[in-house]
Amino acid sequence: MKKKKFINIAKEVINLEIKALNKLKNTINDSFNLAVEQILKCQSKVILCGVGKSGLIANKIASTLSSVGTPSFYLSASDSSHGDLGSITKKDILILISNSGETNELKNIIQFANRNKILLIGIVSQKNSILYKSSDIKLLIPKAIEAGNIIPTASTTTQLALGDALAIATMRQRKFNKKDFKKIHPAGSLGVQLKTVEDIMLKDNAIPFVNENLKIKDALKVLSSKKLGFLLVRDKKKLTKGLLTDGDLRRFNQKNQNLHGISIKKIMTKNPIGIDKNELAVKALSLMNDKKITSLCVYNKKNKFKTIGVLHIHNILQSNIS
Repeated sequence: MKKKKFINIAKEVINLEIKALNKLKNTINDSFNLAVEQILKCQSKVILCGVGKSGLIANKIASTLSSVGTPSFYLSASDSSHGDLGSITKKDILILISNSGETNELKNIIQFANRNKILLIGIVSQKNSILYKSSDIKLLIPKAIEAGNIIPTASTTTQLALGDALAIATMRQRKFNKKDFKKIHPAGSLGVQLKTVEDIMLKDNAIPFVNENLKIKDALKVLSSKKLGFLLVRDKKKLTKGLLTDGDLRRFNQKNQNLHGISIKKIMTKNPIGIDKNELAVKALSLMNDKKITSLCVYNKKNKFKTIGVLHIHNILQSNIS
């Protein structure tokens, strides 16, 4: 078989799924609004369940909902008939996904939900099915031509797209933002990229503060003990006035013999570059690269002259931020 034929098959499958998604887009109606409203009102958990390929989709949708602020989990259809129905409470919302709506494994769950007045949202493509008729909110997926005519492909694509739409709609209504996302995604590349300056900055006693009138001979002791390669210079009101690096000292020493008796404010770099504590750490790294510096003063936007932390390039690299 020629390679070109494989490419044609790929395009055929993708085209079938695109057609199915276009049909889905044109059938979204007020039932979708109602489903989102009920999910937002839910005082407990959103439970998703399906069989076979639809079960895999249900599992993914549950994961997506949880990741954007809606507590959700996947329930195995087969296990539910052997005791796991006990994990469903009257305050939960149950979302059942089935292309045909007639899958035997779902019938016990449907009966349990109806008997206990548990809100049931059905994602289904058959209007005359048990799932469609039994659902409190009916999300009808248009019938789709499957790739190969047998394997669930176009139908599962539409199920997944509808689930993603539910997740994003609830996320936006909750005003779920990057900070919220970071709280429940502390690990992985996304969690790393969402770290803020405040998350990784040095603070309190770790900040190498010195007074602007301190003599160099005494400043060297602080510089050596803090081991950061710089000192943060403040006035008597504790407002940041400058930054003194070991590089500044070396350069000044090459031109002057009497280094030790001079006060820091004579050779410090005035008005050091700072960044707000709520900025992303990746932005701090970009700023360091642009300015060709290795450290930043950190402030709260209310007062840029009052340093609450310092950020060194090593802090960023140790956090795997790039």
